[in-house]
Amino acid sequence: MEIRIVPLSEGEKKAKFKDESQLGFGKIFTDRMLLIEWKVGQGWVDARIKKYEPFQLDPAALVLHYAQEIFEGLKAYRWKDGTIALFRPEMNARRFNHSADRLCMPEIPEELFVSGIEQLVAAEREWVPGAEGTSLYIRPAMIAVEPHVGIKPSDHYYFYVILSPVGAYYANGFNPVKIMVEDHYVRATPGGTGEAKTGGNYASSLKAGLEAKKKGFDQVLWLDGVHKRYIEEVGSMNMFFAYGDTIVTAPLEGSILNGITRDSVLTLAKSLNLKVEERRIDVNDLMADLKSGKITEAFGSGTAAVVTPVGTLSYAGDTVQVGNGGVGKYTQVLYDTLTGIQTGKIEDRFGWIRKI
Repeated sequence: MEIRIVPLSEGEKKAKFKDESQLGFGKIFTDRMLLIEWKVGQGWVDARIKKYEPFQLDPAALVLHYAQEIFEGLKAYRWKDGTIALFRPEMNARRFNHSADRLCMPEIPEELFVSGIEQLVAAEREWVPGAEGTSLYIRPAMIAVEPHVGIKPSDHYYFYVILSPVGAYYANGFNPVKIMVEDHYVRATPGGTGEAKTGGNYASSLKAGLEAKKKGFDQVLWLDGVHKRYIEEVGSMNMFFAYGDTIVTAPLEGSILNGITRDSVLTLAKSLNLKVEERRIDVNDLMADLKSGKITEAFGSGTAAVVTPVGTLSYAGDTVQVGNGGVGKYTQVLYDTLTGIQTGKIEDRFGWIRKI
């Protein structure tokens, strides 16, 4: 499908940021967006790169009432030589379509998803920051726009992509965070939408996150929704524990998001001759192993923050330091290697980089 580019006048262009150290995360948006529509009986139509502007939605649009919505997150990086590079966008396309299937939404051809993002980023390449720790955050999404107050799959969807130049996700940068295990609220259950990237999963997590912050913690570590016993995600990230040179994470059993950074971390760990285990982790065993020193490091992984070290973990009022409370050696190596590949400082031996 050909993507039409709608020209912008000089008056429609925004002033660019002047200080890349003050970007923050997800607050600034570029001049253009990608928009493609899907209509029943027609399929994907009218692909265009156009001015970034608000949608005009009918108050009865299905997304507003029944939350038929999915999204993704990935980044573009400006290398020192000026190259603009994407990191594993085809993986985002596959996960997007997995989410679409779960929400009864149309799947978008993988090549259209990737090429649309490439063309949009190319059009907005001046917006890609180049300072250390910065990137262009890319947010593809799909919403149901048919006006209908009745529960059913929509006959009309918007697939769109917006771009945001960003700095570090956490204001304190790459420093250990304090985590509280949530033993009351649950994020997802097997058979639910936990492995789909849909907004409802995140909306339902807000209350637990706010309550944890009131208690002085940075994030929530979720337990499984059936037994409230086994470790799942941390906030919106996948969770890892290092038992010496063995990296352990929860298995993908339907309630955990199949993280692209998660997959990258596991691949890198194996390439560094670390052992990798995907298995259930009982929270009581976890606390015992932290106290005994069997667990030497803990960290989360996700697109926004890449790798986030964990310094302390609390469960049922019992707070334990992870290792020496600092950034673990394998956490540091994995972070440095992954961000090095993304930013062109380290050779990509895995075929993950896609240059624009």
